[in-house]
Amino acid sequence: MVCEPDEPDLDIGIPAVMLPQHAGTSLIQFLGNSSSVSVQLYSPKRPTVDVAEVFLWLMAVATILCASYWSAWRAREAAIEQDKLFKDGSNECNGTEVSRSGVVLEISIISAVLFVVVASCFLIMLYKLMSSWFIEVLVVLFSIGGVEGLQTCLIALLSCFRWFERFGESFIKIPFLGPVSYLTLAISPFCIVFAVLWAVYRHISFAWIGQDILGIALIITVLQIVQVPNLKVGTVLLSCALLYDLFWVFLSKPLFHKSVMIVVARGDKSGEDGIPMLLKIPRMFDPWGGYSIIGFGDIILPGLLVAFSLRYDWLCNKKLREGYFLWAMFAYGLGLLTTYVALNLMDGHGQPALLYIVPFTLGTFLTVGKQRGDLKHLWTRGEPDRPCPHVRLQPE
Repeated sequence: MVCEPDEPDLDIGIPAVMLPQHAGTSLIQFLGNSSSVSVQLYSPKRPTVDVAEVFLWLMAVATILCASYWSAWRAREAAIEQDKLFKDGSNECNGTEVSRSGVVLEISIISAVLFVVVASCFLIMLYKLMSSWFIEVLVVLFSIGGVEGLQTCLIALLSCFRWFERFGESFIKIPFLGPVSYLTLAISPFCIVFAVLWAVYRHISFAWIGQDILGIALIITVLQIVQVPNLKVGTVLLSCALLYDLFWVFLSKPLFHKSVMIVVARGDKSGEDGIPMLLKIPRMFDPWGGYSIIGFGDIILPGLLVAFSLRYDWLCNKKLREGYFLWAMFAYGLGLLTTYVALNLMDGHGQPALLYIVPFTLGTFLTVGKQRGDLKHLWTRGEPDRPCPHVRLQPE
């Protein structure tokens, strides 16, 4: 019965229970056209920790780990290239930086604040327009992003091998697209077919594997393109994201009579098992079935801060134990683990993951930085000072 313990006794003539959508479908198929069927109902207790949540935790941590190392490697290569240009005298040292390899978008404080406004508007649009046709639009957008992410990751992975490296450096000019490498031409059809097959067969039982592959590739690609320049911007971004998560999970109930975030994540009124912008694994030992899920934002937003910590460590030539990455990575894993513990303690009711991840990650970073005396440098500049090699101090 869906009744709170402190509610008054209700005179209910017909007993009622809540079932997941897939369980109700299975029950209808089981009953068929039988006119008289005796069904015994039981209320199994949800297991404290499911294997799916362990695998989901490993997926989220491994995704941030891979994205952080890739981002730090690109930053170090760009710094080495910049130093070479300065030493060769091919660029003036006037405080400007040489453009880094690849497209990099650094978040500012204004864009971090605007994130809450834009994300809130998008969430309301999802809530109001949630239907089968709107889910189809989201599937198309997710597939396009997944193709781009999967292509970027595969090209970067194959370029590590010498045999594929020359194909990545050989280009052909294509109308409307410009120069495109032969490796990109070979990889793109596979990525497109993979995304199309997932979109067409996303309702089958193991389609979550394709969704997770596309989602992880998209998350890693986003963490290469979008970066936080210093700890101040990271603090503003995560603080705004925490308020956004709290409001739309808990405080939106009085205004909309439902938790907007949970309704959108479940994909209510759409006939789908949730929106595609999340990672999910089917619960293995839960008698109610369903999926353990985590949204992209719960990985990308803290991942920006974790990736920043490793870039800073590598540019400062800090060892793993002396740097901040190990602390940030441990804090994220512990915060996500606390989220799943709270989720099970609250009997499966949706919890905002950033409520636990942000205090762990951001609090650990600020505390360790203050103890080591690097907080001011992390807060403002976010990278080590590199003096220009052309400058020579002359005696007075």
